[in-house]
Amino acid sequence: MPTILRIDGFRFHFYSDEGNEPPHVHVAYNAGECKFWLEPIILANNRGIKPRILRKIEKLVFENQLLLLEKYNEHHRKN
Repeated sequence: MPTILRIDGFRFHFYSDEGNEPPHVHVAYNAGECKFWLEPIILANNRGIKPRILRKIEKLVFENQLLLLEKYNEHHRKN
């Protein structure tokens, strides 16, 4: 589970064995975690993160979309 970014207490990461899902990123924060699809950016799943924090995470995903897509593709080509 490589960590791609750490920003303001958020850890952006991928899991290696997720089948044929479209490009996405997982974001851990405190005891919660969410998942955003990257093309287009849409919240896919949320477990324990409050809406106000989700909006901050979504903004960070938009700001870092190209990097996250690049790292997603690099990681999943290796596996």
